[in-house]
Amino acid sequence: MKILMVNKFLHPNGGSETYIFQLGKYLESQGHEVQYFGMEHEGRCVGNSMNSYTSNMEFHQGKILTKLSYPLKTIYSQEARTKLRMVLDDFMPDVVHLNNFNYQLTPSILLETVRWRSGLERKILSSNVKNVAEENKKRRTVRIIYTAHDYQLICPNHMCHNPNTHENCEKCLGGAGKFIHCFRGKCIHGSRLKSAVGMAEAMFWNWSGVYHYIDKIICCSEFMKSMLDRNPLFKDKTIAVHNFVDQCSKRRKSSDKKDYVLYFGRYSEEKGFDMVLKAAAELPEVRFVFAGKGSIKIADLPNVTDIGFLSGDALDQLISNARFVLVPSRWYEPFGLTVREAQICGTPVIGARVGGIQELIQDGKNGELFKCGDGEELKAKIKRLWDNDKLAEKYGRGCLETEHMGIKEYYTELMAVYNGK
Repeated sequence: MKILMVNKFLHPNGGSETYIFQLGKYLESQGHEVQYFGMEHEGRCVGNSMNSYTSNMEFHQGKILTKLSYPLKTIYSQEARTKLRMVLDDFMPDVVHLNNFNYQLTPSILLETVRWRSGLERKILSSNVKNVAEENKKRRTVRIIYTAHDYQLICPNHMCHNPNTHENCEKCLGGAGKFIHCFRGKCIHGSRLKSAVGMAEAMFWNWSGVYHYIDKIICCSEFMKSMLDRNPLFKDKTIAVHNFVDQCSKRRKSSDKKDYVLYFGRYSEEKGFDMVLKAAAELPEVRFVFAGKGSIKIADLPNVTDIGFLSGDALDQLISNARFVLVPSRWYEPFGLTVREAQICGTPVIGARVGGIQELIQDGKNGELFKCGDGEELKAKIKRLWDNDKLAEKYGRGCLETEHMGIKEYYTELMAVYNGK
């Protein structure tokens, strides 16, 4: 089978990129042919045989004159259509697997994929009788699949979280007519202009009906599925499949715990990091270790060690040796990968009862849940688990007994989707 992975970034940048790289590599190991389409970038590490990519769009840097053209380009991109068509004609994929594409690539790529797919059908009708059955069989396998890594299709700022009020928001859910709330709430970077562009993009493509052509939407949690299902356009297309996690031998699953509580990830309000800092200031007897980066500055506290961003073996070791991990997100985490990364290392998690996180933590078995945004309850649970080694050990054993979706199992689910079953 030929699979074309589409994602705006083709260099290591975040969760969606980790997903497409690992999944693509595994698909190739199973005998499939995989190519990639997205933006050109100096760090690009995957590609296609036509060497066809869109120009890099950098919203936070770049020349002023170039950025003036961005509002229109974030809604519709003729360049993306032209460059994608070159890849489609050359590669002839059986599946076009979409990931993050809004703003940089735009849903224009969906229009071009559908146009190309229809062109194949016309070729079948005009071909000789001998090849019709074979070509028609191939035509039916050209499927458009989308993996939802966030809430972009139902929320213009993709988070269902207002950055100004610091509250979760569902005002735009339900259809194109509700996207006006993005503009009213200045939901994109607190900017009225950026929010207007985001609103226009969402309204235009929802009203156009282009998302109707997506055959199936893979959601990484039941919670995300329930959110997308509130838009009638997506209700009959969604399927919930938990993200796969790396369970290779480098995961130590260590019982050699050290005296620290770990937070790793982005230092930001929507991740609940401010509540962790407050708890650290009020629990001087608890040692906290932070591994990440972000906009929130860390106060100089004697019981806090800030290691900075880590990855790979160094992060695995840090997770394995922690007494427990904190995942206090305020926003609707689509999945909660940090929870799974801790659990496969045998490290329990105290997590917020929100989004996909609550599907991963079995309260009282492999960790504990607290009310989303409740800093006092979070602090109390940190104190309780820090003072009770046996309880933490019990949760650690529960983590090792927890079943996770590995890439082999995910592949089985994915192939059923690819084949239209």
